[in-house]
Amino acid sequence: MSRLFAHGSRARGVYEGVVRAYSADASMAATRAAVGGTSATGGVGEDIARRGLGAASRSASGAAVGASAGARDVAREGDVASDGGGRSRAGAKSASSGRGLSEKFGKDVVDDIYRGSFRSQTGVSLKYMLDFGAQPIHRQLMVSAQFLHKELPVRLAHRVAELENLPFGLSDMSQVLDVRDWYVESFTELRTFPPVETMEDEEKFTNMLKRIMTRHENVVPMIARAVLELKEQLAAQRPNAGEAPKGAQARRGGTFATTDLNEFPEVHQFLDGFYMSRIGMRMLIGQHVALHDPPKESYIGLICTSLSPMEVARDAIADARSICMREYGDAPEVELFGQEDFTFAYVPGHLHQMLFELVKNSLRAVSDRYLDSNETPPPIRVVIAEGAEDVTIKVSDEGGGIRRSGLEKIWTYLYSTARSPLKDMDADSAGPVVLAGYGYGLPLSRLYARYFGGDLQVLSMENYGTDAYLHLNRLGVASEPLP
Repeated sequence: MSRLFAHGSRARGVYEGVVRAYSADASMAATRAAVGGTSATGGVGEDIARRGLGAASRSASGAAVGASAGARDVAREGDVASDGGGRSRAGAKSASSGRGLSEKFGKDVVDDIYRGSFRSQTGVSLKYMLDFGAQPIHRQLMVSAQFLHKELPVRLAHRVAELENLPFGLSDMSQVLDVRDWYVESFTELRTFPPVETMEDEEKFTNMLKRIMTRHENVVPMIARAVLELKEQLAAQRPNAGEAPKGAQARRGGTFATTDLNEFPEVHQFLDGFYMSRIGMRMLIGQHVALHDPPKESYIGLICTSLSPMEVARDAIADARSICMREYGDAPEVELFGQEDFTFAYVPGHLHQMLFELVKNSLRAVSDRYLDSNETPPPIRVVIAEGAEDVTIKVSDEGGGIRRSGLEKIWTYLYSTARSPLKDMDADSAGPVVLAGYGYGLPLSRLYARYFGGDLQVLSMENYGTDAYLHLNRLGVASEPLP
């Protein structure tokens, strides 16, 4: 812990440098929606300052883009398309009528969003979060709030610009428009919030961040529903492109995608970047909010400085087996191997989510393979290895494996053999939604691993089983891989 305290002042200097760099950018002073950095983040702040006039000159084009969004909505009213199956997409498009950015939020907000979308984002490493939060005194909380006050509008602006320019008509879908509006509302709240100069300001700002977190809870399932609808529309145009489910998958109502998102790399690239950005924003906000909580042993905000991967693995295994028991009435055994006394600094929630997904997939594969067999299913093996740079966790099963030709599809969003939840999900449903059947588990798990400089790899032997390797960077020096 003494090492963390020693580095606290240096980390605080990084955050303060970000704030100072943005205060110097006159073109964004009115909106306070800028972002910057210091030499520790690659000179981002200096680069932003140099580009200030350029960004200001581009605001005119940004306004034009925003205005075009309104014009585009008007055009949509007369553009009722139908797919090969004769199903009209008027429902999705009619929801966008009159919902252009300029009309709904005003030209000034649109101008600010598009100016912000030209700004560079500032990545933060796990180590900086640890060093900065080691002493969450008033000064640190103030600087953290000031940093988020400058950084979050830029990240939100980038995402709004993306949501307005998605391929294949995704930007027209009602779910995407709802998500876009949430992002614009959050951007506007941050933009209009006064400078954080007192602890009273900081408290109000933190309460606003909590509201923003709640507002964005359902972003993932909303985007998932939009993309799933797109896949259904494309599949209707090519009704013979898919493969019917067989065996246990058919008995459980599973469906294979009739349209492979690998054929549309633009969609996959957008989803990767969008969800990585969401992970980052929720981590930064969650860390700031958690620093206000009463001190908890071995914790700095959301980060556990002495995290036992064995303990997290046991919890994830128990949760995954519970799901398997509920689905199949039984669950294969899971064997866990590793050093009980090994700990490192990481976010428990992230690790639990990744391990839960991997173990759940293995349990499902083994259960499916032995569903009609009298043999005892072989156990899943989870092995945790401590390395000098990485912590590697291997999850192995004998669930039959994956064909080599289909291995890349496991990273494709919405590729799932579980029953699609789209028909069961009310468009106006609120609260967290379980994503079983969306096919998001592995792609999102890989993003969580990569967020702090790790990775997730899957190797398979067809007709035998699968090995998943989860690599976690234990040094904590990797900066956020921002899109």
